[in-house]
Amino acid sequence: MQATATVLVYSDDAGTREQVRLVTGRRPAPDVPLVEFVECATPAAVMRELTKGGIDVCVLDGEAVPMGGMGLCRQIKDEIFDAPPVLLLMGRPQDAWLATWSRAEAAVTLPVEPVEFAGALASLLRQKRLQSA
Repeated sequence: MQATATVLVYSDDAGTREQVRLVTGRRPAPDVPLVEFVECATPAAVMRELTKGGIDVCVLDGEAVPMGGMGLCRQIKDEIFDAPPVLLLMGRPQDAWLATWSRAEAAVTLPVEPVEFAGALASLLRQKRLQSA
């Protein structure tokens, strides 16, 4: 198993980014690597980090301003070759269809529920590990 996994967290709200870090802890499940975070507050910063490479999973805030995570996710899937899987944070469960439109691999609602979020993130990290093997 790799030593660490890099998770990019995008939100214009520092509190949301902190909430993601806190509920993830050092690792979201015992069978996945330790997590290192890259935090981004703007869409341009997200695209810069993804262009550099090395991101295993993205967590995008669907409620971010000026560009929500759903639109950003779709842009990532269109523009970044071999884009990492995306976990989308949605404001309402009724927005699940938008998560599908954005091509996100997983979605959870805000505020982040720790067990649900950790399970979704761990699942994406496992999938990424299997694709890399």
